[in-house]
Amino acid sequence: MSQTIATPPATNVLRRWGLRVWNDPQSRSTAIGIAGVLLIHVFLAVVSPYVLRMEHVPGAVRPHSPGKEYNIELTPESFAKAPEKQPDPFKFVETNPEAPENTPDKTANFAARNQQAAQEKPDPDGKNDRAATEGKKDFESNQIVSGRLVDPVERLEAVQPPAPETPVAETPVAPPKAEQNPLAGTEKVEGDNKDGLGTNIAKRLDNAQPVPEKVEGARDVKDFAGATSMAPAIDPRRPRPRPQIVQQQQVRPAILADNKFGTKNVGLTGIDAKWSNYGAYLQRMVDTVQIQWERLILQMSAMPAGGSTVAVKFIMNDEGKITNITHVDTSANETASRACVSAITDRSPYGPWTDDMKAVLGTQQEMTFTFYYQ
Repeated sequence: MSQTIATPPATNVLRRWGLRVWNDPQSRSTAIGIAGVLLIHVFLAVVSPYVLRMEHVPGAVRPHSPGKEYNIELTPESFAKAPEKQPDPFKFVETNPEAPENTPDKTANFAARNQQAAQEKPDPDGKNDRAATEGKKDFESNQIVSGRLVDPVERLEAVQPPAPETPVAETPVAPPKAEQNPLAGTEKVEGDNKDGLGTNIAKRLDNAQPVPEKVEGARDVKDFAGATSMAPAIDPRRPRPRPQIVQQQQVRPAILADNKFGTKNVGLTGIDAKWSNYGAYLQRMVDTVQIQWERLILQMSAMPAGGSTVAVKFIMNDEGKITNITHVDTSANETASRACVSAITDRSPYGPWTDDMKAVLGTQQEMTFTFYYQ
């Protein structure tokens, strides 16, 4: 007996495949997606000829116009590289207030005033940016002259007293009287002859004058009859300045660095520096700290050893306030170290920064002040 397998019709096979696909969720989603893509393409093929139809619009095309000619001339300077801007000075120095103002051509220093390096005895081969100075070897200083400070705050806040309603008159003062002594000696009648005269001789005294009696006074004073001198009266509201023998410069006391190589420019001792708002602000701050430090030194009970130093690192904000003391490096005793910190913080704030200072420094800046006890 033989067996044969009959082939099912194609419709049955297709129907069974469709049922199998429909019953499987993943296969069903894929089939729906394919069917949707086919329907969209058929729709676009039917509708696009009517939607995207383009018709000719009269006058839509502009007539051809001849192109314009432009003549451009280039010179070698046009290709030249733009000059680079010189960097702003970044090193603060203290200038000589007695030297004339003069803006240097190029320098890395900034200060409270413009100044050019010079010295009284020029150095023919000198090309330094500061004058030659004699001082401490292997030491870096930002000062070139030394002097003594007067409190700038008191000088700025001093108010002139009002003028008196009536001027103070000058008072005539008589010169001191000269000492006068009467002539020495007395007349006596001596001898056998009653009609004779005898004289007692004595040494002439100093300032002996033909006066009847002694006049007390000062020696070695010339006496001019009727002579008087005019001495102005002292007004307590306008005290006179104390006479000074040596005129000192209005600069901080300095420890100068030993600099053998100077400059060939002739003049008062100077240094190359350009003026800036930051330089003027920092100079006033340094002077104020110096004066406050000297006041605190006079109140200290124990002086530090000579040659000791105190370096104070602090942060200042754009309002001129000392916001934080970050570090103190000291070789002095505790009292001397506290005096240096107080000299910086006691006079804070030092005033708001200008707009250009804020543009360069930002909202705060870290600084280091070093104090030297000699």
